[in-house]
Amino acid sequence: MGDETGTRHLLLLHGMGATGEVWLPWAPLLERRWAGRWLAPDLAGHGWSPPLPAYSFEALAGRVLAGLGPVAERLGPRDRLVVLGHSLGGVVALALAARERQLPIDGVVGLGLKVAWSPAELTKARELAERPVTWFASRDEAARRYLRVAGLTGLFAPDHPVVDAGLRREDGRWRLAMDPAAFAVGEPQLPALLAATDVPVLLARGEQDPMVSDAQLKELGVPVMTLPGLGHNAHVEDPEAVLALLDAYH
Repeated sequence: MGDETGTRHLLLLHGMGATGEVWLPWAPLLERRWAGRWLAPDLAGHGWSPPLPAYSFEALAGRVLAGLGPVAERLGPRDRLVVLGHSLGGVVALALAARERQLPIDGVVGLGLKVAWSPAELTKARELAERPVTWFASRDEAARRYLRVAGLTGLFAPDHPVVDAGLRREDGRWRLAMDPAAFAVGEPQLPALLAATDVPVLLARGEQDPMVSDAQLKELGVPVMTLPGLGHNAHVEDPEAVLALLDAYH
């Protein structure tokens, strides 16, 4: 799979409530702009990835690593990984890049990572995690709920194929594919995660992202990039602008 110079493989990690399918619109762009292979797995408890008995960033990273198994085994001695994660996926990317894992990662780009969590926000997340699965009579109702949960309302139409991976139909009723318990993953300890890696890290946010500020990111002591005019889901709003964050790794 690798050659003498090695190949960079791009690992794309989605945010809370979404699935790996959220990166599908990137496919034509990656075909033109990314020389190596790319993978966009479902995080545990999302899409087609089975749930975890308990959710933590380490456990989510472990599931990604387990899924990489066959890929990792085929990596040549000079092959490398670059990881781009959105929101929850960005935290999982940092957990994957911990020096103790010894993965051949060249760099991590974290997009839209929420740094500051209030007690009320953490309480709300725990409440969401404890709610039973909600069932819907129609796909359209379920699709609209999926788009709200994943923060994708207005970015994809309810009938968009990307939405299908986030839904399940059973006995004529519809539900979200996501395991609600995933909301209980907790608050990321970003300073500790950053201290545990030797991999270059870039943190980015959309200028209009209400979930994190430039000042909060800059306090973490790593390079920060602000994407003008974009919001929390900048990778959906403007794939080219986000892919440009990886220019150093092409």
